[in-house]
Amino acid sequence: MKRIESTQNSLVKHLKKLVNTRKERDKTGEFLVEGEHLAEEALKKEGTVLALIVREGVTIPDYWEIDEVQLIEITSQVEREITDTEHPQGIYAQCRIPEVTEAEQEGWKSLLLVDAVQDPGNIGTMIRTADAAGIDAVILGKGSADPYAPKTVRSAQGSHFHLPVIRGDLRETVPGLKSRGIPVYGTALEGAVAYDEPGKSDMFALIVGNEGSGVDPELLAETDKKLMIPLRGLAESLNVAVATGILLYALRD
Repeated sequence: MKRIESTQNSLVKHLKKLVNTRKERDKTGEFLVEGEHLAEEALKKEGTVLALIVREGVTIPDYWEIDEVQLIEITSQVEREITDTEHPQGIYAQCRIPEVTEAEQEGWKSLLLVDAVQDPGNIGTMIRTADAAGIDAVILGKGSADPYAPKTVRSAQGSHFHLPVIRGDLRETVPGLKSRGIPVYGTALEGAVAYDEPGKSDMFALIVGNEGSGVDPELLAETDKKLMIPLRGLAESLNVAVATGILLYALRD
């Protein structure tokens, strides 16, 4: 086991950048997860974990398969450099961002498309919900929060390791899906039908939009149907992650 005691160590500086900057995550194709549960989920996905980092005094569960993973012990002082939580658990996994081939994308039949949702907690919850609903993939359009930011990853509770989460240009994605015969639905307040009108299917794409402005009108114009969830109380709107859950379960066979 390698041990790191200096906060000036090059790996520590790199891990700190992975936590704090999207630029470092994009440049290296890596991200850092914190906590026993997330590290365990990462280990279950073969080839994902580059290194397992453990604070001195913290015990790794005996049943974890870590023979092929680099194990690094750090001091509490070093840990403070790489955590963004108030009460860290002392276990971290340095992970590769999974790559997705075009061939894999061609096999997707049910998708969640996210248009400029900016809150990392919402993005993470939507990824987790899509996972729970059995959706094939999540595509984040321009203006959306970074799917591999620490808050997003924590909110998703390991679902990053269960289904593909990629970034894309939704204006290019939607025509491609329609050409494959996949119906595309978008959320809207006007000119919309009831959220459950399309019925259940294993083939569809759902677009949900920005917390304040909703789905881009140009994207909505390309959809097959606009869907609306009725508000029976006095609330003006639903949280986008909550609305996503309702819609995915109404549409998914």
